[in-house]
Amino acid sequence: MSAVNPLDRLSGLLERFRVRARLFHSGPLCGVTQFAPDAGQGFLHVLRRGELELTHPDAVDGLPTHLRVQAPAVLFYPRPVAHCFHNPPVDGSDFTCATLDFDGGALNPLARGLPALIVLPLEKVEGLDAALALLFAETDRVRCGQRVLADRLFDVVCIQLLRWLVDHPEDAGVQPGLIAGLSDPRLARTMVAVHESPGAAWTLDTMAARAGMSRSAFAAAFKQIVGQTPADYVADWRVSLAQTRLREGRPIQLLAEELGYAGPSALSRVFKERTGLSPRDWRKQFEMR
Repeated sequence: MSAVNPLDRLSGLLERFRVRARLFHSGPLCGVTQFAPDAGQGFLHVLRRGELELTHPDAVDGLPTHLRVQAPAVLFYPRPVAHCFHNPPVDGSDFTCATLDFDGGALNPLARGLPALIVLPLEKVEGLDAALALLFAETDRVRCGQRVLADRLFDVVCIQLLRWLVDHPEDAGVQPGLIAGLSDPRLARTMVAVHESPGAAWTLDTMAARAGMSRSAFAAAFKQIVGQTPADYVADWRVSLAQTRLREGRPIQLLAEELGYAGPSALSRVFKERTGLSPRDWRKQFEMR
């Protein structure tokens, strides 16, 4: 009997909506350090040594106003959030920090599908040690190509963190949504297929069959775990892809065919239902920013 190939639940997402890390600090932080939000940008901080008092001046998305981190940990902000580090004025704690640029900004499905803040002890995330060891080796002393290599290693750390979150959604406080759906073995089969073939003729029957479930059981489980109906999920995924392609200058006629719509008017109708704007008006608004 041949072995069943394991399901890759992230590549289809990351190939279409990349996450890019950019190192901006490595070393001690003393006193108060403020991190201002920037549209479409997150943060990934690694507390290597010491303790941290963390505050959020704007209590959004259920974030705590105050949090103490007392052991080496990763602090992951997938969306723009103002936050402050409070460290001793002398001999502060040691950090390695990067900004995260999500393709599509706030529209990135991964950015939307994660909690506003994830704090995890380094020892808890299996497989992170090797990547962090290489990252710290690069940031501890200046060498040729250091910044470029450090950015790539931070990309690896980010992907490993996302992989861990898909495997341990409850530990990270993941709510119903994309990551929760990918964590379910049955729903993940359908979601990965939708991600990789958005233009296929997806119906409730074909999606349920891909999951190996009855129509009614699949529809109920999908709504409970992902937080929306299967049809709404497919529409949102296609519109997210359309927005990415529109920013690249792709014509709406080609997008309609690529995304499984009968013509530009059908895609435009769904696009306006989801965003409140026609594709033409949305692209104009984007170009004016």
